[in-house]
Amino acid sequence: MNLYPINSGNFKLDGGAMFGVVPKALWQRTNPADANNMIDIAARCLLIEEGNRLILIDTGMGNKQSDKFFGYYHLWGNDTIDTSLKQYGFNRDDITDVFMTHLHFDHCGGSIQWNKGRTGYEPAFKNAHFWSNKDHWQWATQPNKREKASFLKENILPMEASNQLKFVGLPIGDTIKNSELGFDIFFADGHTEKQMIPLIHYKDKVIAFMADLLPTVGHLPLPYIMGYDTRPLLTLEEKERFLNIAADKNYYLFLEHDAHNEIITVQHTEKGVRLKNTYTTNDIFN
Repeated sequence: MNLYPINSGNFKLDGGAMFGVVPKALWQRTNPADANNMIDIAARCLLIEEGNRLILIDTGMGNKQSDKFFGYYHLWGNDTIDTSLKQYGFNRDDITDVFMTHLHFDHCGGSIQWNKGRTGYEPAFKNAHFWSNKDHWQWATQPNKREKASFLKENILPMEASNQLKFVGLPIGDTIKNSELGFDIFFADGHTEKQMIPLIHYKDKVIAFMADLLPTVGHLPLPYIMGYDTRPLLTLEEKERFLNIAADKNYYLFLEHDAHNEIITVQHTEKGVRLKNTYTTNDIFN
């Protein structure tokens, strides 16, 4: 197995929204804001090369939305999926599977693109299966009013129309062991219904792709929960349970949204689970 970080592009989000009820005086110590209260956010995806499969976890925002839309998110940097794939000798047509942790636009938008005539949409990975789960798919295609702005139909419905959509099974408990894609999946419902956290057994390590269960290092303290989460008290319980396991078993936590920290480990302290070590992807994957 080989693992590759795929940087799909950076953006900014409001720091207050990213930390919910936590005062700025506290969260800005780890996530400093600019003059507009915006903090740096990454969309760091992960490519798994295993046998004849190339599995891409999440795809970022993509590029098909309007300039007005992207104006809200202050894109920065030069990273794209295409340049990141090319760095490792791959292109979009090589991808066999796209696994989406959930269907919010900043995690799945890059899965679908305009067609050549810009008259409709088509899969951005023509040879890949797109993986979700039935409960989350129903949640995303029949969205509640609070999350509706995050579930964009142009990102989601073309996957079904393409006949490339597949669903992983749902767990008994909170974890699937050795899913159809060859890795374990931890399910979490606090951020959104049935978000999926891949647990990848790599050499002698477990790499946990944290998605929105732990967006950045700054979110390690349990009450530091995004304002975007639909069930924040449930997020608190799920995050506590997962971080305790991560500290006990020395998981390596791959941070999708932390623009400045790629992989971390955590440890038990008197204040709860806190940062142990920080690594680059080169440290762990090479």
